[in-house]
Amino acid sequence: MAHTFEIYKDKKSEFRVRFKYNSEIMFSTEGYSSKASAENAIASIIKYGPDAEIVDNS
Repeated sequence: MAHTFEIYKDKKSEFRVRFKYNSEIMFSTEGYSSKASAENAIASIIKYGPDAEIVDNS
């Protein structure tokens, strides 16, 4: 699959999520103290992401 969410631990032992497309990191989240919180972040992105408004501040 070309799209993946990856949960990993950073140097501070916080859980983070990164979204990859064709192995390229598109974005990463903030650090979470629990894996469940990282999983909730993924669920929220999947649920609300498709309807998110694009704001161009350029």
